[in-house]
Amino acid sequence: MSHDSGTPISIVAGATVRDLFVREDNHYGCAETTLVALQQRYGLENAWESSSAMAFNGGVAYSGGICGAISGAAMAVGRIAEERIGDHNEAKRVARRLIQLLMADFESRFGGLNCSELIDYDISVPAQHEAFIESGIWRETCLKQIEFSVDRLWGLAEPEVWNKATSTLDP
Repeated sequence: MSHDSGTPISIVAGATVRDLFVREDNHYGCAETTLVALQQRYGLENAWESSSAMAFNGGVAYSGGICGAISGAAMAVGRIAEERIGDHNEAKRVARRLIQLLMADFESRFGGLNCSELIDYDISVPAQHEAFIESGIWRETCLKQIEFSVDRLWGLAEPEVWNKATSTLDP
């Protein structure tokens, strides 16, 4: 699911992610950033709408579950799959398979899928959440995970990349 032409995706995707995520007002969390960045890239309607991802930050409501970068990516890929494929059941199959591949690559790269494993804080506890924010780990570790997820799926905006990626999926 990579892209060969022009500027390397990682530069463009990374700049998009940083503009959304690394803000003084902490407006977007991991899931929201990933969702908005991919929705923008895919040209989806209401691309700035992030409310469906709000509760997915911190591994679903700060529970430490699956990383918000994966959750946000899953929502964006589901939207583009539905738009491009039309058949709801087939779109679900394709979206699930694309996200399974992302998850395998993500786990290989970062050593886990769950927020609690990735940041080593229990952010459901207010004092630990505050320590996590003050530590700046979100500006490094979380940012890298968001960039990875967005970059991995960035090329799907291109019809030829989409077609190649989806034609080789296992049933």
